[in-house]
Amino acid sequence: MSNSIITVDVTIVGAGLVGLSAAAALSQAGYQVVLVDDRPYAPSEQGMDDWDQRIYAISPKNAQWLSNLGVWPLLDKSRVGEMQAMEIWGDVTLTPLCLSAEEANADELAFVAEESALKQALMQQVQACGVRTMFGRKCTKLNANLNQATLYLDNQQVIESAMLIAADGVNSWVRQQLAIGVEQKAYHQTAIVANFMTEKLHGNVARQWFRQEKFTPDAVGHCGILAWLPLPDNRISIVWSASEQYADFLLKLGHDEFTSQVMQAGNSVLGKLTLIGEPAAFPLALKKAESIVKDSVVLVGDAAHRIHPMAGQGVNLGFRDVIDLVEVISNRHPYQLINDIGLLKRYTRARKADTFNMLALTNGLYHLFESQNDMVQKVRNWGLSATNQQTVKKMLVKNAIAL
Repeated sequence: MSNSIITVDVTIVGAGLVGLSAAAALSQAGYQVVLVDDRPYAPSEQGMDDWDQRIYAISPKNAQWLSNLGVWPLLDKSRVGEMQAMEIWGDVTLTPLCLSAEEANADELAFVAEESALKQALMQQVQACGVRTMFGRKCTKLNANLNQATLYLDNQQVIESAMLIAADGVNSWVRQQLAIGVEQKAYHQTAIVANFMTEKLHGNVARQWFRQEKFTPDAVGHCGILAWLPLPDNRISIVWSASEQYADFLLKLGHDEFTSQVMQAGNSVLGKLTLIGEPAAFPLALKKAESIVKDSVVLVGDAAHRIHPMAGQGVNLGFRDVIDLVEVISNRHPYQLINDIGLLKRYTRARKADTFNMLALTNGLYHLFESQNDMVQKVRNWGLSATNQQTVKKMLVKNAIAL
């Protein structure tokens, strides 16, 4: 194919949840958008009894934003769970810290939805908006300056745009082309995700355990964080962030033995569990781009930051990147271009505090519960007990639903 040039307002690289949401939001804001991804698009073919291993807890504010985009109504509500309360245990606390949405006059702390369902609903809205999509196309070269970004594809097409958004994940190709450095730290943990049927009703309560692992008498203890998220009916999705050694042990178990470990770690609070499908796993690390803006390129989602999954805030943080970006460029002066350096500085400032606070929270909690120091262990468990005070609980709940 001979060289052909496409000129648009915004090019988005990456068609994950954040990239798709950016395409829909910017198109609805009146911008011409092209969405590029190197993977072919394949609609989900899940059956009613199949449940995605990747589950997200979507904050009420982000659910409302997705509703405003026309995305949330496209979800099958029979497959969306509601998190109305949360119980949190320390490694020696017998009584959990209990947080409920009612304490902040809210209906939910979060909604629990499958990645595949969210992606399909977002894709439907992207198509309805008339966004031009190029799936199965590799990016081969990127030239970016203050005036525009020029992206070259493997089919010889060239895309020129005033702004390019990198939503291409934690190993972002765009970020690498711009030589943007990454601050990173390996947690030496693996996240294991799986879905279960439960014997007892979960009551729309999420449960989380911060615990010390010693699966053999001689094993060194490491931070283990186990979360049970409520799905519709008697189903839960779990995320077990375990040390690499313990995760390897868990993943080698048969289904019955693995289920037994999950039940034991969760004190069998929901009775007998039955595994749905196969467990999956992925390594954990903290990553933060040294800059989220360079010339006319903006990094969003995992391309900009990757946090620990303990708070379930990774995709929420990415959605808020898009919300702030659309707001900043939509409120620009009529004579300002969308890649105006002043606008992009304003966007950087808008995201700095939010991202820093979330990174500090998740990284701080990891270190607090990873520590083997006796005094630190006493303090953290006292802290969970002390926070049963009503005023502190209300503050925690309000912060959770405000995300």
